[in-house]
Amino acid sequence: MAVCEKIVENVIVAKNRVLTTNQYNQRDCCSAAAPYNHRNFLSFHGGKKLSFSQVDHCMKILVSFDRVLSAPSTTAVPYLEKVDFMKLQNGSDIRGVAVAGVEGEPVTLTEPVTEAIAAAFSAWLLEMKRADASKPLRVSVGHDSRISAQVLQDAVSQGIAGAGLDVVQYGLASTPAMFNSTLTEDEAFLCPVDGAIMITASHLPYNRNGFKFFTNAGGLGKADIKIILERAADIYKSFTDQGLMKSKRKASESIKRLDYMTVYTSDLVKAVRKAAENIEKPLEGFHIVVDAGNGAGGFFAEKVLQPLGAITSGSQFLEPDGMFPNHIPNPEDKTAMKAITQAVLENKADLGIIFDTDVDRSAAVDSIGCEFNRNRLIALMSAIVLEEHPGTTIVTDSVTSDGLTTFIEKKLGGKHHRFKRGYKNVIDEAVRLGVSDLLFNSVGEESHLAIETSGHGALRENHWLDDGAYLMVKVLNKLASARASGIAGGSKVLTDLVEGLQEPGVAVELRLKIDQNHPDLKGGSFREYGEAVLQLLENHIESDPKLQKAPVNYEGVRASGFGGWFLLRLSLHDPVLPLNIEATSHEDAVKLGLAVSSAVKEFHALDTSALDKFIQT
Repeated sequence: MAVCEKIVENVIVAKNRVLTTNQYNQRDCCSAAAPYNHRNFLSFHGGKKLSFSQVDHCMKILVSFDRVLSAPSTTAVPYLEKVDFMKLQNGSDIRGVAVAGVEGEPVTLTEPVTEAIAAAFSAWLLEMKRADASKPLRVSVGHDSRISAQVLQDAVSQGIAGAGLDVVQYGLASTPAMFNSTLTEDEAFLCPVDGAIMITASHLPYNRNGFKFFTNAGGLGKADIKIILERAADIYKSFTDQGLMKSKRKASESIKRLDYMTVYTSDLVKAVRKAAENIEKPLEGFHIVVDAGNGAGGFFAEKVLQPLGAITSGSQFLEPDGMFPNHIPNPEDKTAMKAITQAVLENKADLGIIFDTDVDRSAAVDSIGCEFNRNRLIALMSAIVLEEHPGTTIVTDSVTSDGLTTFIEKKLGGKHHRFKRGYKNVIDEAVRLGVSDLLFNSVGEESHLAIETSGHGALRENHWLDDGAYLMVKVLNKLASARASGIAGGSKVLTDLVEGLQEPGVAVELRLKIDQNHPDLKGGSFREYGEAVLQLLENHIESDPKLQKAPVNYEGVRASGFGGWFLLRLSLHDPVLPLNIEATSHEDAVKLGLAVSSAVKEFHALDTSALDKFIQT
């Protein structure tokens, strides 16, 4: 029976391979419904017909093997790959590779990993809410247009259901809508939910995905994400076949599906009508085109603009397509901005609006093709907010221009508080400024707008949520209210608001990478090395009479000179020192670049090729 034993060994190896490569939610692949049949396989093996007795003997062994495999396991699942969960943290988000096929980018966000993360969030939520055991907590789940969205939504749902919480799936949704579902009070839509999970990786390539988490207090911070990932790692290690099957069964029995986006878009429409003194169609006659970049923002044309009376013909890339075939859905991307600008000009539209993938960022273009993004978007929003709240503080990230500071403080009469990069940093700083600290006898500094050059913008009136759609609603409010007041001119009313903003002739961002394997690091971390670079640059500035160190600065080293400024800072997560330079001319920008280059030239682990190329151009 040696031949039979060899055949059995081959079948078992093949079956084990199926178990490790199949989708993890197809764990019953060795049951009677499996795509192959033992007797058929054995009856004609390797081109040789086996005798009846050989087939019968092999079948007895394999049936016994099947019984072992099909029995629910109460021990850890052996075929799950080891995962470093902490590497999935990206600030206050979780990011990973969800789709195979890109060389050098193995899948890290598998279904079991996702289920563990969702289960960990559920456990965190139970602790935070200290819920009544008689009433299960509810968690809403939504996703953008990515091709891995549905698979991950199922895994997230299983993690939540397995933890004993109720799951409400919204399907295609925006990140801001997910936060709003924790605030909305409408039992017909099972709102408010206790927590929300958005499945998105913003503008990253098609093979990436990730998660953002919310409660009614806002988005979770870095410390919360760290706790959740640590707990997810423990949950992942303790997974059993029995437990995974149980969570899958619970999810299939308890999931509810609702179209929450109808509630969210209705609120946006109401906000514009209210600003226009409750006119039903305050945008009637306005031609506004939308570019959703094949992300989740296509709803804005049909569900927001059209009910308000706007003409939306010429809108493009509204259909969700997770391969993003037309351009990166990113308001900072030059190709994306060129696409919406072209659409505005070709259709002779009054305004163009563009969103990122999950609609938490946005930008606009006026009727003559002038872009409202980066510093210009911040200037526009500052003008709108300061009309409503004179003297308020505008909190931005660290790479905003000196010209913007002058515009906010001299032209608009507000205060510019330049803080760190990272939308959560900017929002948290605005919140912090607005809170009186009785312990230190300090007076709260009023702030109504926190906004990054990336297009993340959050308003106090909107619960400090960075909402690209709501940002554009504020712009539409300005158009609608101007018309209601008898002011004509279309989007010129917006262009006029940023008149006087000094804009640089040259603006570049160069990335200086740190080689972590270079002997110059002497076994230290890239962060320590980067801090040493910044310290030397700071010393260099203080000894150079042509440069002036920024009197107030919260990130990196910033200095002015030669009619411009530069900022060198250390990336939060990567071994990179981004260098931003702005100046009135290329010649002056090169002088600033030379100042940085001469200061850092002794740091041999620092790749300055991008800076060298810029200087030599």
